[in-house]
Amino acid sequence: MIYFALAIALVAAAYQLVTLAAAVRHTLVKEPRAREFPPVSILKPVRGLDPHFYEAIRSHALLDYPEYEVLFGVADADDAAVPEIERLIAEFPQRQIRLIHSTTPTANLKVGVLEDLAREARYPVLVMNDSDIEVPPDYLSRLVAPLEKPGVGIVTCLFRGEADHWPGRFEAIGITTNFMPSALVAPLVGVNEFGLGATLAFRAETLRAIGGFAALGDYLADDYQLACRITKLGLRAYMAKVVIATHLGDDTWSGLWEHQLRWARTIRLCRGDGYVGLPVTHTGLWALVAALAGLWQLALPLAALRILAGVAVGRGIVKSSIALKYCYLIPFWDVWAFCIWFAGLFGKEVVWRNRRLRLNKAGQIVER
Repeated sequence: MIYFALAIALVAAAYQLVTLAAAVRHTLVKEPRAREFPPVSILKPVRGLDPHFYEAIRSHALLDYPEYEVLFGVADADDAAVPEIERLIAEFPQRQIRLIHSTTPTANLKVGVLEDLAREARYPVLVMNDSDIEVPPDYLSRLVAPLEKPGVGIVTCLFRGEADHWPGRFEAIGITTNFMPSALVAPLVGVNEFGLGATLAFRAETLRAIGGFAALGDYLADDYQLACRITKLGLRAYMAKVVIATHLGDDTWSGLWEHQLRWARTIRLCRGDGYVGLPVTHTGLWALVAALAGLWQLALPLAALRILAGVAVGRGIVKSSIALKYCYLIPFWDVWAFCIWFAGLFGKEVVWRNRRLRLNKAGQIVER
């Protein structure tokens, strides 16, 4: 027990040191500046009314960018978000904002909406982001600039979680101090096919080269599939420095569990090799194991290192006040995350937007 606790603790500590190195690298990398400002079409598939929805979509009408359009897509004309989108159009008549009623049926309903939005898009650069994303005024200029770099095919960026309820706050701690650090580590260790679904930017011609959104219609992890297929063209994924915010709506612990379990099972089915190694990132758990083994001289520094790395990314890079205010909960998140990981080892069913879906080994939706 002691030797096992010592070995896993050392590996976990090494991962946190790599996280700190990735954070320093991301901070020091010079941010590209746009020399050209190609017109952009923002594609926003919407289903239901997310928390702070109007504030999030309103931020898209306040962007400091020469020419862009915002296309909202709904599969249901009576969707609860429609009145808010119409309110935005009325408030900003000078902006190119359109509401599209999607009719393309796909297993992943979001992809069907994206397919119709891409068909309606007028401009050569496409940006897809989630409906609950709030963006800063310089969002487009900082996101599109890396596409000018030779070999870059898709651009993504980090995000922080914000919430009004404790289940959401707890998830925000996990996103900003565990998920975002892993997103920084990925390119550092040579993982190229990364892409965070909160925001992805790419050229319309690149999308056509991979068969359009129609090629992704059966997959639940459409963001991963999009990034994977673009990088298989010989292009690179790039992590932009702009940071955005997502408003987390889970107000029950059961809802948080289902949400996280969906992510876990989807990651397992998409990247089984990477999934096996995820417990290494749960350093707070291994600090607890070391403490139970009587290795307090190891457990305390390990927990401190985990909190330091989490705050360095969560507060220092993605500017999350939650990451600093509740930093003492970071090790508890790791215990929760390990339980999610273990549950994710089994089963192929997930709950997404109140739909129960069954996936196959490739991450495709086979029953709905």
